[in-house]
Order: sequence, then structure tokens, then C-alpha cells
Amino acid sequence: MGGIEFRTVQKGALVPRRATLPGALNSLPPPASPALPPAAPPPGGLREFWRVWVLGALLPVYLVTTFGGTLARVSGESMEPTLHQGDTLLLLKYPRWLHAWGLWPQTPRQGDIVIFKAPAQSPYAYETVYGLRRRPYNIKRVIAVGGDTVQVRDGVISVNGRPLAEPYVSREGYVNDEGPLQIAPGQVWVVGDNRRTGSSLDSRSYGPVSLRDLAGPVGWRLWPHPGRLPGTPGAAALNAPGATTPEPAQAGVDRAGS
Repeated sequence: MGGIEFRTVQKGALVPRRATLPGALNSLPPPASPALPPAAPPPGGLREFWRVWVLGALLPVYLVTTFGGTLARVSGESMEPTLHQGDTLLLLKYPRWLHAWGLWPQTPRQGDIVIFKAPAQSPYAYETVYGLRRRPYNIKRVIAVGGDTVQVRDGVISVNGRPLAEPYVSREGYVNDEGPLQIAPGQVWVVGDNRRTGSSLDSRSYGPVSLRDLAGPVGWRLWPHPGRLPGTPGAAALNAPGATTPEPAQAGVDRAGS
């Protein structure tokens, strides 16, 4: 006959040791396992992607390329012999933004090479690529800024009555007589260094360019032949005998190449 066994652990105290009643082993529930802490969420997910890739990588790149600077590649021959097809340039965007915020007084200056979009009202401002009509960027040299008077006579460009010494332009070529034309505040007059007929569409064709359409200046070539571009402010070409001194703009934005 079944019963309950006891063992003595100390004098006068009895503790159940083992139940031997019929069916007791099958009816008792198993002992409960100790509670475990909740498992940590697996790494990754949308929050991790946002923190690592968007805030940690994409956002800094966007801020630098939008407000600081970026790379530009020349396409076309309009700036030869200064620039050639495939040249890689450093486009500086911060002067435009600092000027807009009143922190940068001189942008652009006479002699600067700038990247911009041609005036929207000009038929030369658009091109069609794969059936899509777009307004590409261009690259040219600033000849006159807001407040200047530009004139062309016998192939020589004069600004404010002074002929420009342009040792950086193509040797052959001709510039049609034009002007005198006074450049309004907030505009620049741009021309390609390649003066051969039909080699450059510039302000001679579509007029002055608004500073709102400028992306910024490019003063340095990164590849090939790294260095400062000739004819830009601070470059040795501007110190040539007879060269005029660049003057700051009074107000104040490229299929990079044509």
C-alpha cells in the first residue's frame, strides 16, 4: 500500500522527501523554469538604416555638395585652350551662399571662370537628351560684372573703356563688334576663351547671365595637370603686362563645356 516517506533534517522537524501515492507522479505539473529577461531587438531595421546611412553618410554628403563644393567635368571646346574635354574641376558653391547671406562681398569677379545656366528665355538655354528637354550647365569666363560697361571693337573687348589683355584666349578667332552695353546689377557678361567662330555660345548670343543662375566659380583643375586655372583672379596670367585688375561684383549663379 502506498504511503509518504519522511526524513529528519533536524531534531523534531520532518520534511517530505518523496511522494509515492498512486498516480501522483503523472498528475504533478513540471517545475516552472526561471523567468528570462526579454531578448534584445536584432540589429538593423529602419531605425538603424536612418541613423547610419541617412544621418551618418548621405546627409553630410548632401550638405557638402550643396553648400560647400563638388566636382565638375568639362564637356566641349568652348574654353580651349584653358580647359579641354574631360578636365575635372573643383566647383566652389560656398561663395554663392555666403554672398546671399551677406557674408561674402565679392562673387563673382572679373576673370573668374564660372559654371551657370544660360538665361531661361534664350533658345540656346535648352537641349534635348533621350527625348527630355533640359537646361544644362555651361562654363565660361566672367568678362564684366554688374555696373560695368562692356564694348567690343575690332575683336578687342573693353570694360569701362579699358581694353582687356587676354593671354589665355585662343590665338585665332574674331569677336564681332558689340556695345557699349552696361551690365545691370545682379548680372554678369560671360565669354568662352575659344574665340574661333562657332566654338562658344555665350553672352554674345544670349546676353548677360543672372547671378541666380550661377552655380559657382571654378578656380582649380584637379585632373589632369592639377593647379590654378590661368586668367582667374590670383593666377599668374593676370599679372601679365597690360592686364587689367579684376574688379569685384556689385551684386549678387554649365553643360560644363559649351
